[in-house]
Formats: sequence, C-alpha cells, structure tokens
Amino acid sequence: MTTALIADDEPHLARFLGEQLKALWPALEIVAVARNGVEAAQQIDALQPDVAFLDIRMPGLTGLEVAQGIEGPTRVVFVTAFDEFAVQAFEAAAVDYLLKPVSEARLQRTLARLQQPLPSDDSLLARTLQQLQAPAAVAEPPLRWIRASAGDTTHQIPVDEVLFFQADDKYTCVHTVSGRQHLIRTAVADLAARLNPQQFWQVHRATLVNLNHLASTRRDEASRLWLRLQGHAAELPVSRAYVHLFKAM
Repeated sequence: MTTALIADDEPHLARFLGEQLKALWPALEIVAVARNGVEAAQQIDALQPDVAFLDIRMPGLTGLEVAQGIEGPTRVVFVTAFDEFAVQAFEAAAVDYLLKPVSEARLQRTLARLQQPLPSDDSLLARTLQQLQAPAAVAEPPLRWIRASAGDTTHQIPVDEVLFFQADDKYTCVHTVSGRQHLIRTAVADLAARLNPQQFWQVHRATLVNLNHLASTRRDEASRLWLRLQGHAAELPVSRAYVHLFKAM
C-alpha cells in the first residue's frame, strides 16, 4: 500500500485534499496530517511515507525547507499558490505540484505521475529547490566575519574558522575549528546567500558546511551520505536534495 502525508496550516484545505485523494486513489493511505513545517519534517522522518503533499507557505519551516531535509525515499508534491513563473519552474524540472485551489483534473495527472517508477536521479528536485530559493543578486561581497553576541560581548568570527552552521530552534549555532559554539539569529538560508558559494555548501535544510574543513564522506547501509569535518567528532547527514553536489568529488 502506498502511504502519504499531507502538510498544510489551513485545516480545511488539508481535509479537502485528503477527501480528493481518497476518492481518486482509494488504495492510498494518509498516515499523517501535519499543521506546520516542523511537524511535517518530524512526521516524514518518523513515518517515511511514500509521498508528502507539502504546502509551500507554512509556519516553522516552508515546504521547500521540509523537502530539503528529506533523507529517505519520500517523493514530494508541492501544494502552492505561487505565481505562474514559479509553477513553470516546477514543471520544467519535472517535479509534481498542485496549484491552489486544487482541481480534480490536475490532481489526477499528479497521481498518475506518482504511480510511475521512481526516478534514479534526485538532482531534478535539487535544481528546482535552488531555482525557487535563489536569492536576488546583490552587489555586496561575501561575508568575511560572523558577529555573535553573548551578553555585553560581541565576538567577531572569521568565516574561515567556521566548521559549519546548524539551525537550532530560533537560533543558528556557529561551530568553529576551536570547538567553541556561538548562537546567532541569522537563518541558515540567509547565511548561504551571503557566504562564498565555492566555500560554503548547504547540505541539509538545517546545515551549511565549510568545504575547506571537509575530511571525508561515507555512505551507510541505506545509501545515505554522511560528512565528517576536521576536528568534529559527529558526522553530519546530507539530505538527498544535495547528494548530487558530492558526486564529482
């Protein structure tokens, strides 16, 4: 049996989509309905559904951010009210989407796609996520220092001394080569837009790593990719949307 998760912060829309899915694909089992992005990410990790219907705009995490963190085989259908340009971006990259309000005919086409064999390459999803989250071009040079306040003290951390950034609830934790950690309020996505893209890669919705400190990569029994950084004991997971970045290494 194929399983699915629905994530939408508007309960009546989630309920309506669930009713449509039940009518058009009776064998599909809805295993969870998430009310926000954080709940969706947790449920996907725990339940590993075959399909996740993700609203784009949700509190906590957006549907795009949830998709970035999926490490298992869950396929994504975005539910979006984006304008025509964004919809075309989804279509060009062959990623399924549903445009609100969801029409029965469009949903039938999406379900037909979902019942086709899984693609062997996840780079289509990755390229779409990058398209939709690409920041506007700015004239500012890449950041050279990270400012982290602690009480009355403001620490100036050279970006070259950063091992990785990791989202931590309302903050982002800055892990440094010295082993010290600092908390800042800048989101990982905003940091990625301001740092040198040749040096810092986002490898997960919550993690941005400094490639200058990459020590090794490892595949586990489930073919998930893990990174080890110099001087840091724990391995960091790479979500499937970013695995293709490491194929040329």
